[in-house]
Amino acid sequence: LIVQLASVGAKNMPGMPGAIGVQLPGVNLLAPTVSTEVLCLLNMVTEEELRDDEEYEGTYYIYRNNIMEDVREECGKYGFVKSLEIPRPIQGVDVPGVGKIFVEFTSISECQKAQQALTGRKFANRVVVTSYYEPDRYHRREF
Repeated sequence: LIVQLASVGAKNMPGMPGAIGVQLPGVNLLAPTVSTEVLCLLNMVTEEELRDDEEYEGTYYIYRNNIMEDVREECGKYGFVKSLEIPRPIQGVDVPGVGKIFVEFTSISECQKAQQALTGRKFANRVVVTSYYEPDRYHRREF
């Protein structure tokens, strides 16, 4: 039995089957990766968590963080977080990007550091998947 941590640039072992294809809406994981200053984080939040105002924005309790603060703090370890978008579901409306977290850094190198550190990490018992995102699409809010 061979176990391999999910990581960027992981190599297949000789005699072992290749990676299993995974499809995520709005993300082409097989496309060539071009580093940008915008990172898309997947599998970190659920639609239910995003519906909860207290989870999303925080509460009045000092010891409880919220999703926005958690992501900004964690990503801030790798560079300056210029902006952060977490699309929220709206009842009766199809909101693109729900379940994805978009983090804009001030430089590509900062984004690369975050991508390398966060890919494959666990967040709320879920394995984080990351992808670079086109800055123009991010600024047009095309999630």
